[in-house]
Amino acid sequence: MSSQSTLQGLSTQARDAKSWPFEQARLLLERITRLRLNGAERDLAATLFARGEFAQAVQTLPALGKPVLFETGYGPSGLPHVGTFGEVARTTMVRTAFRALTEDALPTRLIAFSDDMDGLRKVPGNIPNPESLEPYLEMPLTVVPDPFGTHESFGAHNNARLRAFLDSFGFEYEFYSATQCYRSGQFDAVLLRALARHDELLKVLLPTFREERQATYSPFLPISPKTGKVLQVPTLSYNVDAGTITFDDPDGGPTEVPVTGGAVKMQWYADWATRWAALGVDYEMAGKDLIESVKLSGRLTRILGGEAPEGFNYELFLDEHNQKISKTKGNGFSMEEWLRYATPESLAYYMFQSPRSSKRLYFDVAPKAADEYLQQLEAFNRKKVEGSNETQIDNPAWHVHRGAPPEHGSPVTFALLLNLVSAADASTKEILWGFLSRYLPGATPASEPLLDHLAGYAINYYEDFVRPSKVFRAPTDQERAAILALAAKLKALPADADAEAIQNEVFEVGKAAGFEPLRAWFSALYEVLLGQSQGPRFGSFVAIFGVERTLALIEKALAGELSA
Repeated sequence: MSSQSTLQGLSTQARDAKSWPFEQARLLLERITRLRLNGAERDLAATLFARGEFAQAVQTLPALGKPVLFETGYGPSGLPHVGTFGEVARTTMVRTAFRALTEDALPTRLIAFSDDMDGLRKVPGNIPNPESLEPYLEMPLTVVPDPFGTHESFGAHNNARLRAFLDSFGFEYEFYSATQCYRSGQFDAVLLRALARHDELLKVLLPTFREERQATYSPFLPISPKTGKVLQVPTLSYNVDAGTITFDDPDGGPTEVPVTGGAVKMQWYADWATRWAALGVDYEMAGKDLIESVKLSGRLTRILGGEAPEGFNYELFLDEHNQKISKTKGNGFSMEEWLRYATPESLAYYMFQSPRSSKRLYFDVAPKAADEYLQQLEAFNRKKVEGSNETQIDNPAWHVHRGAPPEHGSPVTFALLLNLVSAADASTKEILWGFLSRYLPGATPASEPLLDHLAGYAINYYEDFVRPSKVFRAPTDQERAAILALAAKLKALPADADAEAIQNEVFEVGKAAGFEPLRAWFSALYEVLLGQSQGPRFGSFVAIFGVERTLALIEKALAGELSA
């Protein structure tokens, strides 16, 4: 997390910032002042906020000193995935924007909440000895033994994976366990309120169910004292004074249990509302598929004495066929796959871009995201070099790096590295660095760590996706003549010609050869020389690959040795 000084002095800019995290931050500040302050206090707060005196506002109005609570939810029946990363990354972006908007004076917290009291619905197929968990079906995940033998329960094992996952990206958060919240009594007051107001809850919930389920539905899921299973059974009676419910236990007959102390958990909508009300959650986002769930849980939260959090609904990712990505189907592009081919920062950048628009999450988006991220980082730092006195808080790099982008990116694009790997048939980073060190005198993996990482990603991506699909073609007569003309131009270049000078020659040859549009000329170069339909600036490629090697590549292509 960035330091306080990085996020102070930005409130004036933040009030007018256009990027979506700042839009959300302003809505959240409106919520905080509306819910925590009375009319006169709001007027005073508005005056102090307008002056940028947020620390004074907190000192004068103690209600603003209570931490603003952000939350992300997680179902620990499986491993963390790209959606987990996206939700925490985006929520962190809003949190950072809020901190900048309020001069980092209003305290904030981010809770990563694990619903680990949920019952084990089915045994995963990717665990050791899956048959050993069959007797624990429907029991809370924190009761199910850990099949990996590393933690006290399957829920604890997956929670540890979640925390390790979030820690690996440097997220700042507090971990909360549903089991701990229920058993410790942290939810007790709200659970007793739910018991007293169960008729109001049912009045909201029942119309959303089919008639068959309406007859058996209860917002309370008791834990069987006999079997330890989380039971979806009707509640036979409610005893508000005793704080208990009675249900028919399939293994024990009519049974009375308290709603407190972890003897029950709440069903989905009511569980979300219980969490919001008990913890006082101020902000939580959710996927578009949960719009109605958010609305319904918000109504329940108000019945339970709370207020639904601020937030927005993000669009879901699509696979190569524009179908919704599903963990069950295994379609789309996984977290592990992205991180094999591109940086975590490029994935965070992709999450930042247009969260309310559906986007494909497939292998071919990673290189583009990697280079767009590098372009944004370069633009951010260029403004600093030019002496801009304003921090570029709408730049995606600012949000990706939580207000503190690095001062140096990569001098070579990912697309150019891919073409270099392709032309050089490079199988190791050492081979690539043989070219890069000549192009960037004095550069080493130690001095250019991001470039070194990108080189490794480029090799992986080339081997898995580019090499298998390379298709060289013979040039047309027009293309052959132009390529020969280009070869002559390259031979005539001075030894110290840079990428820009080379690019100008390539451009002039294409114009003289009559290519219309001119990009057809560049496409021809890529298809004939590299076996692919597109690439980076050809001049930059030649500058790194070397004029002599490029001339040798041209000679092979015109001789038909590449397409053979």
